[in-house]
Amino acid sequence: MSKSIHTITSTAVPLREENVDTDQIIPARFLKATSREGFGENLFRDWRYNSDSSPKKDFVLNNPIYKGSILIGGKNFGCGSSREHAAWAIKDAGFDVVVSSFFGDIFKNNALNNFLLPIAVSEDFLQTLFTAIQKDPATELTIALPAQTITLNNTGEKETFEINHYKKTCLLNGYDDIDYLLSIRSEIEKFEQTHS
Repeated sequence: MSKSIHTITSTAVPLREENVDTDQIIPARFLKATSREGFGENLFRDWRYNSDSSPKKDFVLNNPIYKGSILIGGKNFGCGSSREHAAWAIKDAGFDVVVSSFFGDIFKNNALNNFLLPIAVSEDFLQTLFTAIQKDPATELTIALPAQTITLNNTGEKETFEINHYKKTCLLNGYDDIDYLLSIRSEIEKFEQTHS
């Protein structure tokens, strides 16, 4: 699993649902495992599959024309309970970025801690993305984390997005919190020596 994120150019999967909560992302009955692997197969389980485990043909993740490492969701994505497994499931399913016009705060932090980039865009730009992808599923987006921009490649339309500076540094370098502390070890040691 790749950790660092710099620039991603990819097609996208449009999930045009609002208020997608974490129980829809990964139902509670799948939370028994403690490792992060294997959750992707149950991402949106109750929306993706019938009771006999056959795929629901009308659900977007089962439609082969939509693919890519970018998931686009409706407003208020990741609301509900605080389960970190929701970010695990999206990442394990092959997504590196989730785009919405608003995220649940806990989901957003869990995503950033698991090398999944949540990008909040304006409602107008979100609808522009949905329309473009529905018209042409081969439409590509470019996410440039250093510049904090998301671009609709076929028209050049773009927006900037906000991200915490510390989390941006971690994503660019593939650092978790421990890796970050190790990366500034010499600075910490120098501080300790001068303030002992």
